Amino acid sequence: QVQLVESGGGLVRPGGSLRLSCTASQNVFSFETMEWHRQAPGKQRELVASFPRWGSRRYADFAEGRFLISRDITKNTVDLQMNSLQPDDSGVYYCTVRQGTSDYWGQGTQVTVSS
Repeated sequence: QVQLVESGGGLVRPGGSLRLSCTASQNVFSFETMEWHRQAPGKQRELVASFPRWGSRRYADFAEGRFLISRDITKNTVDLQMNSLQPDDSGVYYCTVRQGTSDYWGQGTQVTVSS
């Protein structure tokens, strides 16, 4: 069983930045992928960014150029640096990892972009 704990959400003004962090209970190399997803009220959950064990990082179109996903193998974390935030970026952000055939999700952290 993998535990994931997200942190770093909050309220930010349009144009501002936030850094989300997800701490895993196991070594990050045990995961095929580490990802961030988000869900806005009334909308489906969507992929934001993906960090595979091997290969290139991937971003949703709306995140390209504004968000950066990174991994720290010494801390077992995957972070999401979000810049130039807009109100449409508001929602609950979830960290998820795939290990074998199992997917694990964190509890989510709220991001609110508002003036």
